[in-house]
Amino acid sequence: MSKNYYEVLGVDKKAPKEEIKKAFRTLAHKYHPDKKDGDDAKFKEINEAYSVLSDDKKRAEYDSYGRTFSGSSPGGGQGGFGGFGDFDFSQFTQGGTGGFEFDLGDIFGDVFGGGRRQKVKRGRDISIDIEISFEDSIFGVDRTILLNKVSTCTNCNGSGAEKNSEMITCTTCNGKGSIREVKQSFFGNFETNTLCHTCNGLGKIPKVRCSVCKGEGVLKKQSEIKVSIPSGIENGEVIRLSGAGEAISHGQSGDLYIKLYVKTHPIFKKSGNNLVMDLNVKLSDALLGGEYTVKTLDGDINLKIPSGVSFGEVLRVKNKGVPYDKNRRGDIFVNVKITLPKKLSKDAKKNIEDLRKEGI
Repeated sequence: MSKNYYEVLGVDKKAPKEEIKKAFRTLAHKYHPDKKDGDDAKFKEINEAYSVLSDDKKRAEYDSYGRTFSGSSPGGGQGGFGGFGDFDFSQFTQGGTGGFEFDLGDIFGDVFGGGRRQKVKRGRDISIDIEISFEDSIFGVDRTILLNKVSTCTNCNGSGAEKNSEMITCTTCNGKGSIREVKQSFFGNFETNTLCHTCNGLGKIPKVRCSVCKGEGVLKKQSEIKVSIPSGIENGEVIRLSGAGEAISHGQSGDLYIKLYVKTHPIFKKSGNNLVMDLNVKLSDALLGGEYTVKTLDGDINLKIPSGVSFGEVLRVKNKGVPYDKNRRGDIFVNVKITLPKKLSKDAKKNIEDLRKEGI
């Protein structure tokens, strides 16, 4: 037996498949060539051992004869894509639980599809909180926000070149925007196109770099952003401004997310397109009727209280609520609260006694 695959993976000859898989993951992660302390030869040896021991048929052949006959030679690598048994390749995808720092999608795409299309670079999204008054949430308001963020350089308009300076061919990629690199995979070495980081895929670089942003095309500065807050906005709602986040050199700017907090109002509460308020009414006015000055968001109005109004009865003031559908508005609903006197004069008591006698 030229190689002891069980010793390579550090497992017993009677080890179950799950233990073999776990050992392979650990060792492959440790010796992967892309890692700082990786070992290409050891990594290939680990792959070779696992490709045999993870396959029931090949493992049986190996245990009996010291070699396999199913598409491989003694001590040699496996043919085609066979030999990985039931191993879950999702563990090797970027961000998977295996913790590997490469993406099999890149490998398969580069081998069989000539490389995947380069993704457009995107700047960082920004999230901020804004507090507005109750009135502004009802009628809407335009606000100006000052943010210290990475923005496009206004001197060069993001090109990275000094004003009136020409763009010349990138010497790193010779104007192609990409360079050829050799990558390693389970299937050997192969060449692939990689974005040129000197010109960021443009194929050209500034002859004279911008004196403001030093050729980056972006820089951190204070930016003034105008945002229109619509009428009827709810507390906790978020407004998204596309492209108002942080800029990135030769890429797409991120977004700005604005979370709104509406201050409470001493009188009103919002209910859909309507406003709700309580109004304390004297007992005499509830019995005989009266008129009260009521504050609205448009100014004071006189509200008539009908005689015989009941506690909890709701009075309606039309078209003084939340604006919607262009020129339409909701209403104000007034909850009547009757205030009962805590003390009565002798005359008041006598009058109430008389009312009692009348059955009122």
